[in-house]
Amino acid sequence: MNFTKLEATGNDFILVDARSLKYDWAKLAQDMCHRHFGVGADGLILIMDSEDANLKMRILNTDGSEAEICGNGLRCLTKYVIDRQIASGPNLSIETLAGTKKVQAYISHGKVIQAKINMGKPIFAADDIPVIMGEKGRNKEAVDIIPILDYILPVQGQKLALSFVSMGNPHAVSFIKNEVVDFPLSQIGPQVERNTMFPERINFEIARVVNRKCIKARVWERGVGETLACGSGACAIAVIARVKGYIDEEVDIMLPGGKLTINWDGSGDVYLTGPVEEVFEGVWLK
Repeated sequence: MNFTKLEATGNDFILVDARSLKYDWAKLAQDMCHRHFGVGADGLILIMDSEDANLKMRILNTDGSEAEICGNGLRCLTKYVIDRQIASGPNLSIETLAGTKKVQAYISHGKVIQAKINMGKPIFAADDIPVIMGEKGRNKEAVDIIPILDYILPVQGQKLALSFVSMGNPHAVSFIKNEVVDFPLSQIGPQVERNTMFPERINFEIARVVNRKCIKARVWERGVGETLACGSGACAIAVIARVKGYIDEEVDIMLPGGKLTINWDGSGDVYLTGPVEEVFEGVWLK
């Protein structure tokens, strides 16, 4: 099986053109994504045919679970299909479990170097994220377009103030005052991800506002663990920061893998822009 490794801000993926293939994809994702016994990646991306868009993307996490969407993965897929003339750019429509997403590629010397993704409108309704809220956490008079902000969740002696949003997949964002590098994400992340109030588990982001144009952050991804970057996570951080009045319409989210730029006017669609690179090609022999 031929595959290609790509990375977008340090978020690395194995891409397989699966349009004419059938396989146990969940098992393959676990095997190929393993950092020691496989290729090593944060996820497996499958390129598939679509009846309503240019192509369809499926993404499987390292544990074999399937994610609804991945902003960084969409950029990787965009580069792969345009560079190989599977689809003609610079504008594409890609079907995902979170709906069809519009992509604008930036091309230099015939190769995609960056892409801008329309990630759609943020979702704040608890039932649609989904989040199971106790009576103390739910304002019975609030409508479902009002964000749930600073919900206190005790974890390992800490009281995390979590704000919830879905970008097609669920996110819990916590803003802290200290440096994000000092936060014990490897201990706290798994417990937040698998807390019973999140029936489909959740992606967890910690963030610190540097100024109105810049936020530093780290991400614990559902089904993967800590990654160097997360596109939908960066969008979730920007959305909550805008709702809380911390930032303006455009902000740079600084993650361990690099910078992602997010644009949101406060009511419409969220746009994610970032770089993408191809790393290598190979053949899976197992």
